[in-house]
Amino acid sequence: MEEIKRILLVEDDPRDVELILSTLCEYNLANEIAVARDGVEALDYLYRRAAFAQHPAGNPIVILLDLKMPRLDGVQVVQQLKADESMRLIPIVILTSSREARDLDECYKLGVNAYVVKPVRFTEFVEAIKQVGVFWALINEPPPGSVKKQ
Repeated sequence: MEEIKRILLVEDDPRDVELILSTLCEYNLANEIAVARDGVEALDYLYRRAAFAQHPAGNPIVILLDLKMPRLDGVQVVQQLKADESMRLIPIVILTSSREARDLDECYKLGVNAYVVKPVRFTEFVEAIKQVGVFWALINEPPPGSVKKQ
């Protein structure tokens, strides 16, 4: 039986989405990568509602979450997930351009697992995504119930 590893990428910048997806796919770091363009879509995906009502049950092995997004920002998403018993164990990695100490402090206080500042240079960005993906998809043991057998 093959393990199904899902990653949820929550990012509103189409260029960053394309770069992150191509990097994760190039290194075969997940069987499935779902993309949400803002915090509302992320919650819809996780709670299987709206456009995501038919997607298979099970939580992702990790959420890669931008902070600065329209409709519902990354901090608001983290607040909701960490307050929900069924979601609080999902690892959350913040991927952001923000170096603000206030953002860093707030995210860790809310319980995120990692905070990665997006490098500006292309090669550094690709390497950062590769390292994040390798750790969370291959090295880290995911929380119970996040990896499905197929």
